[in-house]
Amino acid sequence: MKRTFQPNNRRKKKKLGFMARQKSNIVSRRRKKGRKVLSK
Repeated sequence: MKRTFQPNNRRKKKKLGFMARQKSNIVSRRRKKGRKVLSK
């Protein structure tokens, strides 16, 4: 049986990386809130 999670570093970085989060204003929101870690 094939497992549900098939890790792929390139896809992960494109979807959840710093630049992806910057495009959707998540980074600026977290910076305003004072988060130590902005994204993975």
